[in-house]
Amino acid sequence: MKFLTQYINEKIWHEVSEEEVIKLLEATFSDGDAIGTLTYIKSACQNGKVITVGDSRYKIKS
Repeated sequence: MKFLTQYINEKIWHEVSEEEVIKLLEATFSDGDAIGTLTYIKSACQNGKVITVGDSRYKIKS
């Protein structure tokens, strides 16, 4: 599954893989559960929603 991500102050979306999303989440929340957060992002983005976590936004590439 491919994701699109951007920092909250950017206008351009960047394509990333699940592994890259996990690395970004681990960098943002070093003591958090990156895989659990990724699972939440996947389920919330299924309906076309954009999810903001920390300083980044995520959505599923259609």
